[in-house]
Amino acid sequence: MTSSAAQQPVPESQAVAGGLTRNAIFLVFTINPGADAVAAVRALGANLAGLVRAVGFRDIEANLSCVMGFGAQAWSRLTDGPRPAHLHPFREFHAGNRHAVATPGDLLFHLRATRMDLCFELATQLTTRLGDVVSPADEVHGFRYFDDRDLIGFVDGTENPAGADAVAATVIGEEDPDFAGGSYVIVQKYLHDLAGWNKLSTEDQERIVGRQKLNDIELDDAVKPSYAHNVLTSIEENGEKLEILRDNMPFGNPSRGEYGTYFIGYARAASTIERMLENMFLGDPLGNYDRLLDFSTAVTGNLFFVPSAPMLESLADAPGPAAKPSAPAEAPDIASPTTGSLNIGSLRGIAAS
Repeated sequence: MTSSAAQQPVPESQAVAGGLTRNAIFLVFTINPGADAVAAVRALGANLAGLVRAVGFRDIEANLSCVMGFGAQAWSRLTDGPRPAHLHPFREFHAGNRHAVATPGDLLFHLRATRMDLCFELATQLTTRLGDVVSPADEVHGFRYFDDRDLIGFVDGTENPAGADAVAATVIGEEDPDFAGGSYVIVQKYLHDLAGWNKLSTEDQERIVGRQKLNDIELDDAVKPSYAHNVLTSIEENGEKLEILRDNMPFGNPSRGEYGTYFIGYARAASTIERMLENMFLGDPLGNYDRLLDFSTAVTGNLFFVPSAPMLESLADAPGPAAKPSAPAEAPDIASPTTGSLNIGSLRGIAAS
């Protein structure tokens, strides 16, 4: 990286660090074979900001936003350049009955607003524009529950960073300058055994979560077990706590007995969230796992890269393998992700290093 590149301002990010809202829709798609499918995805990325403005203009105060992310194989199909440093297939963790499962997913759309009708309208517009070039992998409609609690009764997201701290925790900077302004996001859909959970005493539930249920006060370290959720998901490096931004949402289908939490975590390094999941599923130390997983089962798992706003817009013009009939490039080994440039001299609004 040259000194001039280091001095360049970080490109505008997508609405990653936006405020929490009352409603959300999570859409995950796979991209169908063919150059036309890739071209359609590129075109939608270029026009996404305008589409969000058009739908959101009906109620500006509803704060409609949409984040678009790409999986590792999708990124290889979008461009012939190297991928972001931490982009790779979702890492699975498996121990006993606990399994952080990986599921198909090339595209993520995270829609947020204070009104569900705006989220629904935008989701309709997105799926209409994509048409048959994608196949649905998952769709979840989330909502804020009483007092911002999840369905197991505890307040969710208490330790979220805010303001400049949220940006610092989620937006890639000079550590990967070609992809500055971007972010990583991991999503998982958890289904809860509420009947089993509700058989526990409040005190047992509090020890598992690490917080008091009624007032959301963190338990004292003297009484908090090492397997508490908020202990295992607290990550430090060189004495500094590594933050992520969560925007988890409850969801459910009572007639089917489905009650769950959609986990979505943004970070400037995917490894931060992966270390949390490793602690939860395998344990820290090994075997000292998150007891929430005795009552919650992960049924999906994906890792996506969220490009900066100008990079997303410019993907439509970027050279890449979309016109080639060959199959998508195989993802590199997780332990040694590829780094480098995305032919960024051809992307509008992003200067080449």
